[in-house]
Amino acid sequence: MTTKFDELLGRFHAYLASVDDALVRGAVARIGWDMPARALAPHALGCLRHLDRAADLAPMAAQPLIQWLAQRRYESHWGQTYTEADFGKTFIDNYGWLELFGTRGHFANDEVAAGLLILGPEIVYPDHHHVAEEIYIPLTGGTAWRMGEGGFRKREAGEVVHHASNVNHAMRTGSEPLLALYIWRGGPLAQKSTITGTAAQGRN
Repeated sequence: MTTKFDELLGRFHAYLASVDDALVRGAVARIGWDMPARALAPHALGCLRHLDRAADLAPMAAQPLIQWLAQRRYESHWGQTYTEADFGKTFIDNYGWLELFGTRGHFANDEVAAGLLILGPEIVYPDHHHVAEEIYIPLTGGTAWRMGEGGFRKREAGEVVHHASNVNHAMRTGSEPLLALYIWRGGPLAQKSTITGTAAQGRN
């Protein structure tokens, strides 16, 4: 059965195929792209207000993907792993993800999950870790990323950020929002991260 999300899946795949990185190429090659569709009710979040600005900031290679995402934002099923009790109301109002495929996504896949993450401006995603290996590709620049015991370092749009299994990592946006593509594999695909930091610590 063909759904409107087949076009999104195609654009997602096409963008990944354009990324000149061995880790990404290997991950893409191991994904079975003929996935059964899953019927999900639309679910909107406050963070969707940042999509238009993210589209302005994203490079040309990502525009077909982001333009579809922005135009159909209210038809997609956006989710959140955390609650206000974890990181506070400001974080929750500026955070969300769209799982395109995985155990909860618009397409069913029990081996790998992938989608897009939004963080609004001036938001700290504190130190956390999880069993699954994670590959991020920020589609907007200016966000600072930290891994392990290292300091925060700004990443540009299109850079590949790799988090190995159970390695602490954090993100901190500046004056602009973050829109990032992610791939999870090699662990529980719907696991809530283990939080090891706080929003205040993220400002150090």
